Amino acid sequence: MQFTDLNLDKRLLATIEHLGFDKPTDIQQQAIPAAMNGHDLIASSKTGSGKTLAFLLPAMQRLMNNRALSKRDPRVIILTPTRELAKQVFGQLRLLAANTQFKSVLILGGENFNDQAKTLAKDPHFVVATPGRLADHLTHRHLYLQGLELLILDEADRMLDLGFSKQLAQINTAADHRKRQTLMFSATLDHAQVNEFASELLSKPKRIAIEHGHSEHQDINKRFYFVDNLEHKEKLLSYFLTNEAHQQVIIFTATRSDTERLAQLLNEQGFNSAALSGELMQSQRNQIMDSFTRGQLKILVTTDLASRGLDLLNVSHVINFDMPKHTEEFIHRIGRTGRAGASGEAISLVGPKDWLSFKNVEGFLQQKISFDSVDGFKAKFTGIKKKKPLKAKKVNDKKVHSKKQDKRPKQQIKQKVNFVSDSAGDLPVMRRKAKLAPQDIDESNE
Repeated sequence: MQFTDLNLDKRLLATIEHLGFDKPTDIQQQAIPAAMNGHDLIASSKTGSGKTLAFLLPAMQRLMNNRALSKRDPRVIILTPTRELAKQVFGQLRLLAANTQFKSVLILGGENFNDQAKTLAKDPHFVVATPGRLADHLTHRHLYLQGLELLILDEADRMLDLGFSKQLAQINTAADHRKRQTLMFSATLDHAQVNEFASELLSKPKRIAIEHGHSEHQDINKRFYFVDNLEHKEKLLSYFLTNEAHQQVIIFTATRSDTERLAQLLNEQGFNSAALSGELMQSQRNQIMDSFTRGQLKILVTTDLASRGLDLLNVSHVINFDMPKHTEEFIHRIGRTGRAGASGEAISLVGPKDWLSFKNVEGFLQQKISFDSVDGFKAKFTGIKKKKPLKAKKVNDKKVHSKKQDKRPKQQIKQKVNFVSDSAGDLPVMRRKAKLAPQDIDESNE
């Protein structure tokens, strides 16, 4: 199938050809016609499958061929879970809308609120935003959504996982009218909260699932290495960066403090690296991502903040310095490489603290994972084996039961109580005599 088979506007087709898009991906082939026919949509596909264009093209088509419901309200709202993903979507939108009259704005948390209010007052057609900041502007009545034609939620599962359900509900209520169309994209359709939320937002939606939302890329070579401790990880990381040819590298760590410490260590070793975390100011994050996107920065050390949405074609290696806490993030992390048909390397370092996360990933992938090794860096750690349950001790081939383990019926034990005098003959002493069944006698103590 070609883009010309999708009945898109000629102006859109000319832009698509100019941007160098050859033919639609699987998700685009199914989602674009469904959206253009006016259906609400809930769709999932693996990362890097082209879903951004799958909702931007029908949105552009709608604005080109339909009259606006309102002269002032935004016509399309696109919500994303993170600033970085919002910026990427906004960048693709600007390319598609470059030769049209449609205005688009980017509304992100962490940036000047009053400047954003002035931008919204100019009546943009497209608003790309993070849900928290857009909800704030709704509260302050800086925009209204009664005339909204298309609400698009990109990575809805991630937004709900980050706790944006209240803000999404507020946005939905503000744009609650029968002419609104809603497109929801999620990494998986097996997310209980996504399905519950979809029943509230969508009207008779079409469901599209391309492969599995968490399925792997075939162009990514996954390698796993045992490590003993933090020092071992750092030495092995330095070995890979020194001895393997690479273009750009993303290194994922568990915590924000780890990103800064590791980036500093790599810079001391002569590598060009920077740390990206949520603690940085938005301007600092923008500067780091811009440097990395332009190729000026070779190594990005980050948390899962950068595991989704970033379409970086020159990332040859992804290294899991720490295994992810949430299993599905493994697929999103390694999906930052091997994009647009290029091959990529995904290296994971597994120590004692990573073992449980590794086993969860192994179960998630439904395959037995083997480990590689590097001469001179072989680990003593080879995994944690499950402890076998303790067996009951036997005496003369008969099990010895503790009181807690004794499950004999009460009638098997008959107790007789006699009162006798103590040696002084002053106080009564209670003595219990138990009549035991023959099989309960411990012969070793006769």
